[in-house]
Amino acid sequence: TAHSGAGLWCPDNATDPKASRWSDEDLVFTNRKGKPLDRANVRKQFHRLLESANLPKVRIHDLRHTAATLLLLQGVNPRTVMELLGPSDVTMTLNTYSHVLVSLKEDAARHMDTALAANS
Repeated sequence: TAHSGAGLWCPDNATDPKASRWSDEDLVFTNRKGKPLDRANVRKQFHRLLESANLPKVRIHDLRHTAATLLLLQGVNPRTVMELLGPSDVTMTLNTYSHVLVSLKEDAARHMDTALAANS
């Protein structure tokens, strides 16, 4: 409930099916009645937020690619990126983001050069 301190808001009468129209479908993001969000409304709201922030119009799915790219550029293991974002296997992650891996290879070569120079 709203007073449980669990950190998630839920209507006080959500547990009483007679007093509420709340539908507990075990979803993370819901509308005000506990039902799945409408895809078109989510997209409209997202585009309004982008416009109000003077950002270019992109698809919501593009955020996933941005997250993967940023994580890989920060050196996060591709398997971890795969587990966070959900592609079916690490090969798919590596193939999809191979353009990022080129800069990571260059960075790895610089690290190797530094390590070898320090030991000679």
